[in-house]
Amino acid sequence: METVEGVKRMHLVGGSLALDFINTRTGPPGGPSDDDVLTGYPELVAWGAYAGALTDTETAALHRLSRNDPDGARAAFARTLRTRDNLDEVFRPLAAGKSPSARALAQLRDDEADALGHAQLERGSTFVWAWREDRTLARPLRPVVHAAVQLLTAGALDRIKGCGGCRFIFIDESKNRSRRWCSMDDCGTAEKMRRYVAARRTRATR
Repeated sequence: METVEGVKRMHLVGGSLALDFINTRTGPPGGPSDDDVLTGYPELVAWGAYAGALTDTETAALHRLSRNDPDGARAAFARTLRTRDNLDEVFRPLAAGKSPSARALAQLRDDEADALGHAQLERGSTFVWAWREDRTLARPLRPVVHAAVQLLTAGALDRIKGCGGCRFIFIDESKNRSRRWCSMDDCGTAEKMRRYVAARRTRATR
């Protein structure tokens, strides 16, 4: 079971906040998850801060709010898991070259409408949606949902891929679109080791 400190050991390799959110569950490719970074509301807040979706001030405020409203925090965390399940149903088919279901897309539409209902437009080099005034327990989810919609509407969908060694999903930003692993330091290295061991066994039986 992960802890708040364990969240910080997670590798953010998705290339999108939405995909990194999906990747909070680990496991083999094509199989069920075998571990979960998000085990409670404190871990959700820690992940939001680690992924850059929450400021230190927002993180501290959410911790206070969750302590003062534990029932609300539990409800917000249950919503978090439902949202992650839905985003998985949207992006995992895309990674396999298929289309997500109409139901999953409709749920994402509704979640985005709710997220923008709590946002403000802030000016930088361009105007962007921001949630600095959102003081609800669902605050960590807002930018995740918005990132998912941005990826669907403005991203290169054919670059969304699944790792060959685990269940992580990522955006392949390589020039020749040849990326196969979430990370060469993890699944890529593990695959090289498997091939090396297999080759040695083959040579030994000749």
